[in-house]
Amino acid sequence: MTFFTSQPKIDHARVVAAITTAELRTSGEIRVVLSRAKVADPVLAAQREFDRLGMSATAARNGVLIFLAPASRNFAVIGDRGIHEKCGPDFWTELAAAMADQFKRGDFTAGLELGIARAGDLLTTHFRRSTDDRNELPNSIEETD
Repeated sequence: MTFFTSQPKIDHARVVAAITTAELRTSGEIRVVLSRAKVADPVLAAQREFDRLGMSATAARNGVLIFLAPASRNFAVIGDRGIHEKCGPDFWTELAAAMADQFKRGDFTAGLELGIARAGDLLTTHFRRSTDDRNELPNSIEETD
């Protein structure tokens, strides 16, 4: 998906809080990666980051990665096998479109919060948090070259 600004201002604390809030209701894991490099194919780059971060190692295969590449003005949202089995492709298209609207306005924090909240809602529907759930991946924004 393409957006129209190259210098995003992101409130890391708000994004991490959104991840934490979403994950309190689900066994799913949500990560955000901000790439400083230009990428021609954001989905392919997101998949590489997904693998590098060990996101396919979650017990229920229910990780979601939001990948932003401001230098090339694009982004992708991908999920693991367990999520695809439950939601289908329309969910990702709708989620990306909603986020793109915020990004086009230059509000990257709100776009990320929206994407995280909607991903959290989907995860909660299909992957409820159990009493013995543990946080399998860090709640942070990963920055990469």
